[in-house]
Amino acid sequence: MRGSVRLLGLALLAASGLARSEDLRDLCADRPGLGTPACTVDKGHAVLELGLADWTRDDRGPVRTDTLITGDTLLRYGVTGDTEVQIGWTALGHVRVRDASAGAIDRATAAGDVTLALRHNLHNPDGSGLSVALMPYASLPVGRSPVGRGDWGAGLIVPLSFDLGHGLALAATPRIDAVVNGDGRGRHLGYGSVAGLQIDLADHLSLAEEVSLYRDEDPDGHTTQALDGLALAWQAGKNSQWDLGGVLGLNRDSPDVALSIGYAARF
Repeated sequence: MRGSVRLLGLALLAASGLARSEDLRDLCADRPGLGTPACTVDKGHAVLELGLADWTRDDRGPVRTDTLITGDTLLRYGVTGDTEVQIGWTALGHVRVRDASAGAIDRATAAGDVTLALRHNLHNPDGSGLSVALMPYASLPVGRSPVGRGDWGAGLIVPLSFDLGHGLALAATPRIDAVVNGDGRGRHLGYGSVAGLQIDLADHLSLAEEVSLYRDEDPDGHTTQALDGLALAWQAGKNSQWDLGGVLGLNRDSPDVALSIGYAARF
């Protein structure tokens, strides 16, 4: 009898957990892509996002820079139904600079900075219909050069999305930033936006095509980066996602190419 009661109790607990899982919104990860979604994490739940490997190549004449980031981590926690807090950290970065004209190769490995953010959704926190959010953030200079920036930075991101139906959605991410100067001391203005189209290829598979323009007014030289990104996301279950991403630079101020692979899980 006791064994039967125990089994019944375990079954009720499992059913209760399943019901709570079914009540959750669709998983909406920040990864992959250039932009930022407007959706927020369910209250009392967390989403852990991990960049397993992010590689960027940047050719400037005879100088080629390869940057490999591993363990780029973002933890998001739902404080209310429409507000989440975030903490991000770049665990490890390796930078290799090869100067063909001088025949020299420099290498550096370091941890990156910590980023704190708050995302408050103003309309449709599940990302359905028209969804709008405000996301102020600040970066803390805990890392070391060349991965860490050397000083604090801050900014405001305004994620927007609109569900067109039939598996299509438009998204935009305008932002304005106090960007750390290239010499690691002080800040300057940076601003730009990402715009993209998301396509549901299947029930658990989606594709995002994005373009990005960003103006960086560093005192050492103003630049405007133009990027084209393509990202693929597969949700292995209701609470997990794998992703692949690729980015091409569209002008001389932009890195030539970037590739990434990552994972997200909800708890």
